[in-house]
Amino acid sequence: MDIPPLAGKTTAMSLGALPVFYVLNHVSSLSQPLWVLLMSVLILGLFFMAVYSLSHGEITYDPLYAVFVIFSFTSVVDLVIALQEDGYMMGFMDFYTKEGEPYLRTAHGIFICYWDGTVHYLLYLAMAGAIRKRKRYRNLGLYWLGSFAMSLLVFLPGNILGKYSSEIRPAFFLAILYMLIPCWAGVRIFSQSREPASYTPDMIQEEQKKGLLERPADLTLVLYLILAACFTLFRGLVVLDCPTDACFIYIYQYEPYLRDPVAYPKLQMLMYLFYALPFYCLAVYALTFPGCSWLPDWALVFAGAIGQAQFSHMGASMHLRTPFTYRVPEDTWTTFFLSNMLFALGPHLLAFRCLWRPAFFLRAQPWTPQDQGKKHENYLYCRPCPPRTDWPF
Repeated sequence: MDIPPLAGKTTAMSLGALPVFYVLNHVSSLSQPLWVLLMSVLILGLFFMAVYSLSHGEITYDPLYAVFVIFSFTSVVDLVIALQEDGYMMGFMDFYTKEGEPYLRTAHGIFICYWDGTVHYLLYLAMAGAIRKRKRYRNLGLYWLGSFAMSLLVFLPGNILGKYSSEIRPAFFLAILYMLIPCWAGVRIFSQSREPASYTPDMIQEEQKKGLLERPADLTLVLYLILAACFTLFRGLVVLDCPTDACFIYIYQYEPYLRDPVAYPKLQMLMYLFYALPFYCLAVYALTFPGCSWLPDWALVFAGAIGQAQFSHMGASMHLRTPFTYRVPEDTWTTFFLSNMLFALGPHLLAFRCLWRPAFFLRAQPWTPQDQGKKHENYLYCRPCPPRTDWPF
């Protein structure tokens, strides 16, 4: 997969958030929650008009260009919020974290902002650069889609159900609108054609005839997925107040953050239980039996989702904003870190394996009779499969 160039124009426009919000932070009228919402809408509207006027050709080619540029602007804002809450900056976003979205000051909110301001920001620049150069960005888009969706599915319900539910401001409803973006963007990204890959019939048959024991890398991934599924099920039972001794010991000695009344960790484990667990089981099937062409796409989506979720969960478990009684104990820090790091790393290895040697998952389509006169008569071309509607989820 070629990495597209970063968009320099997008970088310049996104960094305009710094002087804008520095000035707004010193405007006294923004001490009212409603004014914060109205000003946020006004700024995003003006920014969209600027992007549209400066990049009309790119938006006409792919409307997602406007989404990526605008979101790169908000990513800079999120990074400033995280740095300010940790004491590395000051005087930029006080008005917004106090009167706009105070739950961003939680440990979980801070690490969501760090992820959005770094990983998402680079993805936005790369995808915007790909659109400008008319290059493919489907794989990057799928990774971003999973990451962005997971952050919203945990953060927004957590704000409503957790202890900060009484501090919801009008700006919260602006965040709810963000949930429409992944739906629309996901449809467009999935509808893009896959990168073409060509294999001879012998190569595909050779790969798909191999049993699982003849593919040590896949066997290792299957074993990992089984262990990850068990770990996911166990932590799901822990947050559901399973009365067994093992669950009691784990939640008090290894991950007391799961008891934090902010609700984010409990929702995160439930997301794993209801979404990641079925995916792990289906991925084991796809690694065992050939022709499951859906796995490469969904492996990227879940790699982004698990990566974002684990980064936020691990960081919040040890951050100073988390009450001391809910932080990871020092004597179990190594076990906590290694287990959660392996849990985050595995989906990325699975996605890499699917992109590295995808022949096992392809549904080969032979050339039509009109193509038989070409110089490779017995050649099988694996065209990008059309978008499927029979996803197993």
